[in-house]
This record gives sequence, structure tokens and C-alpha cells, in this order.
Amino acid sequence: MTVEISSDKNRLDLDVIHGFLTQSYWSPGIERERVARAIAHSLCWGMYSDGQQIGFARVTTDQVHFAYLADVFIVPQAQRQGLGQQLIEAVLADERLQGLRRFMLATSTASSLYERYGFEAVTEPNNLMQRSY
Repeated sequence: MTVEISSDKNRLDLDVIHGFLTQSYWSPGIERERVARAIAHSLCWGMYSDGQQIGFARVTTDQVHFAYLADVFIVPQAQRQGLGQQLIEAVLADERLQGLRRFMLATSTASSLYERYGFEAVTEPNNLMQRSY
């Protein structure tokens, strides 16, 4: 399968992104307007095959110290072809994300994928805090 990866937000298909995220384990039922707002305030990548969006990744960052990788997916019909690896490689190669002090993510299903790219379990999890809603 030939694919193209682009960080042009104008190409993103909000229907595809929202449709996947609303069914995902990490954001079930998320409202479309929240997805659109997250995209507007993040760096984003779309993966395309034959003009159709088949993948997505989003990074929240200050582009100096910190980045958080979120909402990474490949649509079910295109999974198991190494496309997730291609998408992660494109994100990590982006010049805006070079030299960061910390790049984080959370996953309960794909840790082996991210470990290939240097991500590892937090060494001092007791130092992390969160505020959940």
C-alpha cells in the first residue's frame, strides 16, 4: 500500500478522526467539537492512501521542553501493515519536535511499538500528578 503522510491540517478528515476516536478506548463518545478544538491547538499528521485518510497522530507541545503524543491510530482496514510505524517515524522526525527535554504518551495496548522508538516507562511515576475530570 502506498501512503502519504502530511502535517497539513486542511487535509484532515474530521469525520474519520472523530469516528475513530469516539469508538476508541481512550476517548469513547468524545464530542466532535472537542476533537476539532484539540486539532486546532496541536500539531497533527494525517496518513492517506488513494486520497482517503487512514491514520492520524496528534502532538501537544511547546516545541521546546515538552510534547505529548496522543490520538494515534490507523483505521482497522489498514492495520497490521506497518503503517503505525511509518506514522510514528514521521512524527518523531518533524523538526518542530527535535531537542525536547521530555516526550510523553500513554498507552495500554501499544507499548512495544513505542519502545522501538525510545519511549520507556516513567522512571519516577510517583512524581507525576494528574487532574482528571
